[in-house]
Amino acid sequence: MGMNVACLDLEGVLVPEIWIAFSKASGIDELKITTRDEPDYDKLMNFRLKILKEHGLGLKEIQETIDKIDPLDGAKDFLDELRDNMQTIIISDTFEQFAKPLMKKLGMPTIFCNSLIVGDDGMITGYKMRCEKSKLTTVKALQSCGFDTIATGDSFNDLAMIQASKAGFLFRSTEKIKADFPEIPAYEEYKDLLAAFKNAAK
Repeated sequence: MGMNVACLDLEGVLVPEIWIAFSKASGIDELKITTRDEPDYDKLMNFRLKILKEHGLGLKEIQETIDKIDPLDGAKDFLDELRDNMQTIIISDTFEQFAKPLMKKLGMPTIFCNSLIVGDDGMITGYKMRCEKSKLTTVKALQSCGFDTIATGDSFNDLAMIQASKAGFLFRSTEKIKADFPEIPAYEEYKDLLAAFKNAAK
């Protein structure tokens, strides 16, 4: 029997979607598109960087919005209790430059994410993915060290990590994803998600 590690997606599960918040703050509608809409992450990020460049917006402007973002209601309590029960890692496709202020508000959990390449002028010129298919690769690496993973997420890019785990759940996902993957238990409330993690860890 392996030791359980909870693997959580960040945006949509513990904190609001950063790009949607920034889209609202900046008034730029095109930035509303997320991995729920566009499964091809590379395509999505290159599109976002193009829009930022067109509007002359850099890292500082996005970080100012992030400073105002709070975790979802109940997320910190959920995370605290989950961490009391098992090792917990947040595995996200976001960037360390975005995640840092949010991690403080969540009690500094461990997060594995990517990094942005930022020019001297503060403009974001590109990004560096930690590894190919970062969520699935990380889960597989944990399993190769003798851990059992239990995963949750809300988007297309979480499905591989959920499916590869001992147990996995959708949390506040879209109707389409829930309908396309009826075999994955789907939850809307933290108490139900917590119960599912505890149950799977037995």
